[in-house]
Amino acid sequence: MSDYQPIINALIGCDMAKTTELVNLSLTQGIDAKDILNQGLIPAMDIVGQKMETGEMFIPEVLMAAQVMSSATEILKPTLAKEDSDAKGTVIIGTVKGDLHDIGKNLVGMMMESGGLEVHNLGVDVEPERFAAQVQEKKAGILCLSALLTTTMPMMQKTIDILKDKGLRDQVKVMIGGAPVTQTYADQIGADAYASDAGSAARLAKSLI
Repeated sequence: MSDYQPIINALIGCDMAKTTELVNLSLTQGIDAKDILNQGLIPAMDIVGQKMETGEMFIPEVLMAAQVMSSATEILKPTLAKEDSDAKGTVIIGTVKGDLHDIGKNLVGMMMESGGLEVHNLGVDVEPERFAAQVQEKKAGILCLSALLTTTMPMMQKTIDILKDKGLRDQVKVMIGGAPVTQTYADQIGADAYASDAGSAARLAKSLI
């Protein structure tokens, strides 16, 4: 049992007051902000992701946990900013052109950010060319494409084609997801990975970095 277990328990329990109290207490005790993040908060969100995958936690609870994580991270930011960035990788995420759904995509982004990844959320209705430009500009290692409509799924293929045309395909892993998306479709369009939910998406992204 680590010294960070109370923080882990508080975050998994979506207890905002307790989590922020423990994070502040840890800082006043001189504990390194990176250690609080990497040994307390991020492992807690990994457990939240696992519980979502197994059906032990549901989207409203996961959103609450992500909000607690975000508040705790804000407390650590002033200290973390003085140190070298410890982000494990850069992710570009967005909903493809023609599709305006973003709840699931936002949850995936929050889970990945909570997992220590640097996430750039481009929003909804994103043109393939903009995805490619952001991959190039941010030197992203992972591109996450979301679609909730069968009619917009072909934009995932088009985005991958644009990456190929611009010579960017080999430098970025493409993950796809959304209600109508399947592993079979991911294989069909040449995506690197498919995630069925936010918990598995965050875990998968970290494995691809």
